[in-house]
Amino acid sequence: MAVDPITAGLTFGSKIIDKIFPDKSEAQKAKLALLELEQKGELAELVESSAIVQAEANSDSWLAANWRPLTMMCFTTIIANNYILYPYISLFWADAPILELPAQMWDLLKIGIGGYIVGRSSEKVVKAYKKP
Repeated sequence: MAVDPITAGLTFGSKIIDKIFPDKSEAQKAKLALLELEQKGELAELVESSAIVQAEANSDSWLAANWRPLTMMCFTTIIANNYILYPYISLFWADAPILELPAQMWDLLKIGIGGYIVGRSSEKVVKAYKKP
């Protein structure tokens, strides 16, 4: 039996909302927001995006399967340098290198992490529904 990805996403999202929000009224507000996403078609876009991420991750090509994680590791390295290493190194070295991270890269980082989270979540939903 084929499961509609949107229905699976709504079911999965509702279960997560119930776990995240112990307060029933807050959970209902979050579920309403999820339904609004579905009605506007934005949930379908998220599900479609997660399918793309899954297809890339399952690709036989090493580069296609790993380009997102490699990009995220580059961003992580820059962030670790600027916010963990640089403050300590600058105490001892006046010309310590700091790496620029433009606003567009922050946006790309947010999109990349969001896509990864949606992709992994939908992958788990599909596995759960495929079990006999």
